[in-house]
Amino acid sequence: MLKKINIGSFVKNNIVEPAKKLKNSLRTVAVLSLGAASLTACKKDLNSGSDSFGNRSTSADYNATIVSRPVVVVSGDITTAVHWTAANTYEINGVVTVRGGGSLEIDPGTFIKSSVNPTGTGAPANGVLVIATDGTIDAEGTPTNPIVFTSRYELDGLASPLPKPGDFGGIIILGDARVNTATGTNNIEGLPATDPRFIYGGTDNLDNRGKFRYVRIEYAGFQLAANIEVNGLTLGGVGSLTQVNNVEVAWGLDDGFEFFGGTVSTSDLVALSNDDDQFDFDLGYQGTLANSFAIANKTSTHSASSGASDSNGAEIDNNPATFTASPVTHPIFSNVRIVGTQDLSGITAPGFKNGITVRRGAELELFDSKVTGYNIGLRIDANATAANTLVGTSSVFGFVSAVSAASGTITDDGGNTFPPAAATAPGFSISTQPFYNVAGFVAPTSYSWAKYVYPVVP
Repeated sequence: MLKKINIGSFVKNNIVEPAKKLKNSLRTVAVLSLGAASLTACKKDLNSGSDSFGNRSTSADYNATIVSRPVVVVSGDITTAVHWTAANTYEINGVVTVRGGGSLEIDPGTFIKSSVNPTGTGAPANGVLVIATDGTIDAEGTPTNPIVFTSRYELDGLASPLPKPGDFGGIIILGDARVNTATGTNNIEGLPATDPRFIYGGTDNLDNRGKFRYVRIEYAGFQLAANIEVNGLTLGGVGSLTQVNNVEVAWGLDDGFEFFGGTVSTSDLVALSNDDDQFDFDLGYQGTLANSFAIANKTSTHSASSGASDSNGAEIDNNPATFTASPVTHPIFSNVRIVGTQDLSGITAPGFKNGITVRRGAELELFDSKVTGYNIGLRIDANATAANTLVGTSSVFGFVSAVSAASGTITDDGGNTFPPAAATAPGFSISTQPFYNVAGFVAPTSYSWAKYVYPVVP
């Protein structure tokens, strides 16, 4: 019998004013170079290149005050105490790594972009900020003045080109908490496997990489090569003393949030219109995702594996090479909303896959949550034990099936609602209209720091 873990109580953010999309103007440039930077490795292929994405914003640039800030170009390693202020816009050139005892403090209201992406075979990674296991970050925005990582085309003061997924690289935080590889460590995907700066994992489950709060990450997922993209926010072996909450990842080319092992618990995360999985858990992650939601966009190209859709609201794997590896991936979802599409009309092939996928020996606890708008709401593959998925006081719907287990049955903790298959997904009172591709879209929760005034794509 699966042991139910006491997750305690969580408090919702009651902010009610949505953020506003702003206007445009000009910019000036200053340059700061800190040294050298580097490149490459991830996991899924795209149905088509990023230039054909439907999921992009058509709204204007940020306002004239923001666009006209001096631009400070940053590259290489940060090995001392560095402070980024809202007086400037910071441009990440290549991979910037905080390491060797270095620390990075970012003030509320600071904007960060990447330099122009390199092109061609073997082009190096660009616009990627890495916090290594021996570095720390203090990025703490406020509800009304978040820190924003975004496309350079939101900050250039020009009507075109429009921003698109992949304009920015992504954020990677690496810690010393446990991962279930054979060595207890791993090289983070998307960066060179031979570079010791990008190794994560260890034995310190209380690992503390700092604070990452009230942050927006827009248009991330720089494509390094075929099958190799960077996620919006990647957490590798991050420990429980690290604070990650009130973070939005929107319009990403790959996953929104990915957790490789570690014990960090997060809350108030928003994954909006990312092309692959909105949330992804691997390599023995054990922590809580609370008060969070994922909103998919039917016009994205839905990242694929071997030509079949592999785009999920949440994807949960243990170790992909050794399904029985310990510790077992076992996230706890508390008050999580996963919203796909209201119906299947107009979805580009191969379309959405599952609201939540549990596979490769992974486990899940799902409480007080709602999943709707995917072919299967909750799927447990044959290589995972269905009884090790515990569901309580949750509502789950699928166009084909609410819950599908290849063998066995889930552990029902009571109070659940599993409606029969239908052509139209129920909203489960998530909001007055929670489906992104339908007129009148209302996000499940209004946060002042998250930007929901993107134009709705019908």
